[in-house]
Amino acid sequence: MNSVLPIFAQAQAATPGGSSLMPFLFQLAAIMAIFYFLMIRPQQKQRKALEAAILSLRKGDSVVTTGGVVGEVVHIKETIDEGKPSKGMDDLVTIRTGEVKIVVERRGIARVASSGSAAAA
Repeated sequence: MNSVLPIFAQAQAATPGGSSLMPFLFQLAAIMAIFYFLMIRPQQKQRKALEAAILSLRKGDSVVTTGGVVGEVVHIKETIDEGKPSKGMDDLVTIRTGEVKIVVERRGIARVASSGSAAAA
């Protein structure tokens, strides 16, 4: 066993120090790419699709809030930016659920259950 150790020491001395780091960096980059394409990118797509659906809310759409309240959009009060209304996540949305009307911000809507135009068709 002791006769083998000097051979390994000579082999390590012959190779440049940077070459043992390259496979590690390649593996690390591959792991990061896998995480990005399997976890981060799909979550970003899902979040953008939800945000687009929430920003395109209209009167009559059926929504579910983050608190679990299911209702129908009755009114949307958009924020005023430089004298004209602009859609944003801070807009107030009035939802009718049963006999009660509640007001939530757009960001408080978890998902759009069905569109008013699709429900009417």
